[in-house]
Amino acid sequence: MSAPIPSIGSRALPYVVLDVFTDRPFAGNPLAVVLDAEDLTAEQMQQIAREFNHSETAFPLAPTEEERSEGADYVLRIFTPEVELPFAGHPSVGSAWWLGQLGRIPQGVAYQKCGAGLLPVEVSSDSATLTGGKASVGDPIDGGKALVAVGLERDALADPDVRVASTGLPYAVLFVHEEHLARCRPDIATLREEFAHPRQATGVYVVAWEGKTLQARTRMFAGDLGSPEDPATGSAALALAARLVARGDFGEGQTTFHVTQGVEMGRPSLLTVTCDVKGGVADRLRVSGGAVLVSQGQISTPT
Repeated sequence: MSAPIPSIGSRALPYVVLDVFTDRPFAGNPLAVVLDAEDLTAEQMQQIAREFNHSETAFPLAPTEEERSEGADYVLRIFTPEVELPFAGHPSVGSAWWLGQLGRIPQGVAYQKCGAGLLPVEVSSDSATLTGGKASVGDPIDGGKALVAVGLERDALADPDVRVASTGLPYAVLFVHEEHLARCRPDIATLREEFAHPRQATGVYVVAWEGKTLQARTRMFAGDLGSPEDPATGSAALALAARLVARGDFGEGQTTFHVTQGVEMGRPSLLTVTCDVKGGVADRLRVSGGAVLVSQGQISTPT
């Protein structure tokens, strides 16, 4: 006769694990979403994120009356295994999609409040579209440390003009020749020292860009993810869009391009990015992707 299954207690919280920026399980980027965590402290949220050990764990919270009056439908707090982030793409897309499935936010446009401000997210039955914060692109930097961090030499660069771009989370964007993508060998010590939140660049986004077909093949490395590489990074795709607009790759009006990431990790991901350009500058940048439910359960509340 089997023994009874132990209980984890009345203070357990419901959670799901989603795969984001994919239409099938066991691809894309895994995300833990923990619900009903309004009473948790930041330290407790960090402990839970460390327990899941995904690149990010998301905590969608009910807004306060003041936050609701500002227009927020929910508040999102995002943690890597090591730090809290003000903004991230796949937690935003995945959390919005799941809240929509539960009926906690309506299908269509909802407003998420996070460290990057109040951001619109459009939810459908199988995907979500996140609008990034204000785009910024810095002055040229010496890309040497970024190259060291991903194990590449200067001959890998397709564009020697290396800059940090952001729509809420900053990345050093390295344009490389496509054959060098597979040659990346992350240096975890350099990533931890130079490319982790809240450094000038919180990651290195390695990009093979094909302007004629509007396709990008990418890899993203950072020092605080639990693993040095991320299989799908919406915030980095938005940063790439900001960089491409600033570089003059897109004309006035709207342009859509596609990003394939996670191939080398065995977790292929597809991100769709839409850029609105007005007066030569990025007016609105959006990243879209699918999400699927992989597992669900309850997790104990840390004491």
